[in-house]
Amino acid sequence: MNAPLTDAALHQLAADMGEQLTRHALCLVTAESCTGGWIAKAMTDVAGSSGCYLGGVVTYTNAMKQSLLGVRAETLIEYGAVSEQTAREMAAGALARLGGGIALSVTGIAGPGGAVPGKPVGTVWFGWACSMQERAVIETACEHFCGDRDAVRRQSVARALTGAMQILARRD
Repeated sequence: MNAPLTDAALHQLAADMGEQLTRHALCLVTAESCTGGWIAKAMTDVAGSSGCYLGGVVTYTNAMKQSLLGVRAETLIEYGAVSEQTAREMAAGALARLGGGIALSVTGIAGPGGAVPGKPVGTVWFGWACSMQERAVIETACEHFCGDRDAVRRQSVARALTGAMQILARRD
């Protein structure tokens, strides 16, 4: 995503997501960290989104990831909050605890500080959990975004929604 993402572009992505959710008769739930609720905002900026977006949680601290989403302390100690394992557990926890048919999670380092060895500013992990025949199928992805804090967060919102739409498209 090289061009700056405008509010209008994020609004359109959220509207497209809502259309796909409605077509599949599914509802979305979210588990956000570095985006601070921006995905929830994008979804609820779309009129009528209450029919396809149930809600979400912002779990900015490890303690909240554990208590609200069931992320294991061992996962956070061994891999850190910004990891595939944490994104996976966040998505699974959101799906199990909040309901819906599809959950997405995002955890990353938006900057300007917070970088650690092997995880520079702009590192963001995503998780998507989807209910499929009495079990959850979970996919993850990692991106390394460039730009300032706002740019990293905008790109994260777009990637989270795009990834969820790709999963739904494969159900067609």
